Amino acid sequence: MENSKLLTDQYNQAAEAIKTAILQSQYEASQGANRVQLALYYGIGKFISTKTRKCVWGTNALQTISDKLRKDLPGLRGFSATSLKKMRLFYESWIKLDANSSVATDELTTEILRENSVVEFADTQDVIKSSVATDEMFNSIVPITFSIITDTNFPLEDFFRVPFSHHVEIYTREKDEEARIYYIHRTAEEHLSVEQLVKLIKEDTFRHCNTMPSNFSKTLSDASLARKAVMMFKDEYLLDFINVEQIGERDSIDVDERVVEKQIIENIKKFIMTFGHDFAFIGNQYHLEIHGVEHFPDLLFFNRELNAMVVVELKTGEFKTSYLGQLMGYLSILDAKVKKPHENPSIGIVLCKSANKEYVEFVIQDYNKPMGVATYSTSADVPEKLRKALPDIEELKKLL
Repeated sequence: MENSKLLTDQYNQAAEAIKTAILQSQYEASQGANRVQLALYYGIGKFISTKTRKCVWGTNALQTISDKLRKDLPGLRGFSATSLKKMRLFYESWIKLDANSSVATDELTTEILRENSVVEFADTQDVIKSSVATDEMFNSIVPITFSIITDTNFPLEDFFRVPFSHHVEIYTREKDEEARIYYIHRTAEEHLSVEQLVKLIKEDTFRHCNTMPSNFSKTLSDASLARKAVMMFKDEYLLDFINVEQIGERDSIDVDERVVEKQIIENIKKFIMTFGHDFAFIGNQYHLEIHGVEHFPDLLFFNRELNAMVVVELKTGEFKTSYLGQLMGYLSILDAKVKKPHENPSIGIVLCKSANKEYVEFVIQDYNKPMGVATYSTSADVPEKLRKALPDIEELKKLL
């Protein structure tokens, strides 16, 4: 009987600590910080994991705590026994974010991204705690001050942009960490709904996504930058604004490439929207010179997310290894003469009509500049039946 009362007192104290943390986070979340909510759930998840996995609490603990929370905070949602279990799994799925996970401690190591990768959590000294008995528990959920140098390769910025409901779907449906990071990035960048996210996971998009053959993981020393570069580019683009009739009339491949380039320049907005996000156009036939030798790469962009120049070399035929050598020269000159000190190494893309993906992946690894090879198709490459089924773009604009 005495032992039962002791457990009940512990559950009540735990509920008080969680309640105080909830009230604190609600105030901060009202300022529009999704990361505050995730930090709270991560902290509660660790708190519960520590108590339940080590058999400190009984099997009835989460239901008892949830009932007490609903009694003390009428109208509170999202803290049922089931939700508390989800928070525990959230913490355990990302225990690597807890710097003290290898130490038996109840301190939360919530990590908030800072530009220099040092993270801190807000001061909680202004929070009024309901009793002295809950102080220790409260501080185990939300520490007064915490800072640590984090793993700079982990995409914390994306992590904190993804709502908790999406995180639940990701960690329950996908066990591979790289796959989880992929879906987190897609959700953060594309603002996916839960239904859209679940569809991607069910289709196993991570393992079947059309990633462009590249050597980014080998040539970009920053793993986070390499991951962003891999996710930035696709292996094929539909450039349906290119007039293939003009190309077909030409005999010279070089002239054909200039025609493609000209049509891209005339439709640069469409090209950038097709190519990806955060691209800024610098110029075409960009003049490079070193030791009296001139070069003119076809298209030059700057990508804000990668903080790097991206040079695109257009080819109307099948991929050839000589294209990589040509691109290497451009990248060397760009990095030596054009790149600013705060920018990342320049990236090169060969955009050709066709390529053997396995062959490209094999030969590109021997080059020490970050490069990739993508292909493009035009509207003429779309099957006739599908082309007829697609709405006319001008008609679609009118409807919209």
